[in-house]
Amino acid sequence: MKLRCAVLDDFQSVATTVADWSPVAGDVDVVSFPEHFGTEDGLAAALADFDIVVTLRERVPFPASLFARLPRLKLLVASGMRNSVIDYAAAERHGVTVCGTASSSTPPVELTWALLLGLARGIVPEATALRLGGPWQSTVGADLHGRRLGLLGLGKIGSRVAQVGLAFGMDVVAWSRNLTKERADEVGTGLAASKEELLETSDFVSVHLALSDRTRGLLGAAELGLMRPTSYLINTSRAAIVDQDALLAALHAGTIAGAGVDVFDVEPLPEDHPMRSAPRLLATPHLGYVSRSNYATYYGHAVEDIQAFLAGSPVRRLG
Repeated sequence: MKLRCAVLDDFQSVATTVADWSPVAGDVDVVSFPEHFGTEDGLAAALADFDIVVTLRERVPFPASLFARLPRLKLLVASGMRNSVIDYAAAERHGVTVCGTASSSTPPVELTWALLLGLARGIVPEATALRLGGPWQSTVGADLHGRRLGLLGLGKIGSRVAQVGLAFGMDVVAWSRNLTKERADEVGTGLAASKEELLETSDFVSVHLALSDRTRGLLGAAELGLMRPTSYLINTSRAAIVDQDALLAALHAGTIAGAGVDVFDVEPLPEDHPMRSAPRLLATPHLGYVSRSNYATYYGHAVEDIQAFLAGSPVRRLG
């Protein structure tokens, strides 16, 4: 009897084609779900007959209550090597092995710049106007050269975003609670004296921090109020780092020039969510990690994880 493997949130229906699943084809039947299950009841019902589940990033929580409803589940593979929405203790209690995959920092770096450039040059409204017979030029683009790029976080992704900013001739500064001058010097950026100074002086602010108790709500109404009306905010990290109500208020009031956002408090975003209609917002549906090479890694490693699990020697274990 073959095991059954569910692949969740395969929105583009590419999970079984971007990687070679033939090494496990004799032992596992793979079923991909292009639709998102928004409730635990729906998810539990869909996964009741599966032994293996492959899930993308942190979109689908796996709390103790869900593990209790999936007695057949034996292996959970999550893309990436860090996942904050899986209850690892509950997985262990229910005999579920949890494994991860590698993940490239390149796609989110590139998307950060797509959002930043799209905002700065009004790409979406100008392209839309051109296609629909609207006005010929209606915006005046914001320059990058000589402007200040403020980075909240200078880790693996933030440092690469910094390198692109420096190539554009921008004045790049960074801040985080533990950032040292030595690290900033190593990357080639300035070190902001404080979060407040970075927000007050930057023309573009980009968030590149991991979500934790210390970073949750890091940018609230007071912090966004420090930014200038000509400044832009980019967030491709985690939605909860920026107070969503405060961001919406700033966009509607025009106290910042605009925001580029790839992450949301609820995903997929409900049709009536206020982010869908906010002014001055360039938003994408969490595309930061979505690239062909990254998907090939995710699903290729998922196959390896399944192989190793079946052989009794799990690899890339999480938790």
